[in-house]
Amino acid sequence: MAQRLLDDNIISQVRDVFDSLKEPVKVLFFGSQDHCQYCEDTQQLLEEVTVLSEKLSLDVFDLEEDAEVAARYHVDKAPGIVIAAQNGDEIVDYGMRYAGIPSGHEFSSLITDLIQVSGRDSGLQEKTRAFLRDLKEPVHMMIFVTPTCPYCPRAVVLAHQMAMESPMVEAEMVEAMEFPELSDQFNVSGVPQTTINMGKGTVVGAVPEAHLVQQLKAALAQTAPA
Repeated sequence: MAQRLLDDNIISQVRDVFDSLKEPVKVLFFGSQDHCQYCEDTQQLLEEVTVLSEKLSLDVFDLEEDAEVAARYHVDKAPGIVIAAQNGDEIVDYGMRYAGIPSGHEFSSLITDLIQVSGRDSGLQEKTRAFLRDLKEPVHMMIFVTPTCPYCPRAVVLAHQMAMESPMVEAEMVEAMEFPELSDQFNVSGVPQTTINMGKGTVVGAVPEAHLVQQLKAALAQTAPA
């Protein structure tokens, strides 16, 4: 049997936090047989977390063998994670994704996301919600992080809150060292870096809600038809 990734102290803390979970949450994991260094650990981590509450369940897929499912959830990297709502037999995809293992400081992003989705409330300010309700163009955010970055979870959670609030928004945490080619493509030199719509906008650092909204508006203005 594989050695546990979470120690007794962390398990106890997470179980206590999960007492407040309200509605069921579905976690979808996408692994790969093809040179995926962290797939096994990521799956094990998710198994150890989801077993801590009856409100949580985990489905495991293979990126290649289950290509249709991966495409449906817009997952093209492994390890890949989707945090979704489970309403009866229906899985509601909020566009909240992870590419890479949510370890180190990013473990807190995972736990926060599970609580948020279980509560079915993004927790965003009304002004931000109004902006997201009125979105006419899709927004895609990649939040580049490293496990040792203490400010990264704030950037990840904020982007995921926005994804939860609007079907037009997808937000993906990207572990920068696991996906170096992507990091190079978007000139990631410091984390967190939020790349908006494939480089139409870039935000470095964990910024306040209103600041990210302004950056989204600026990026959308670049993509808007003349």
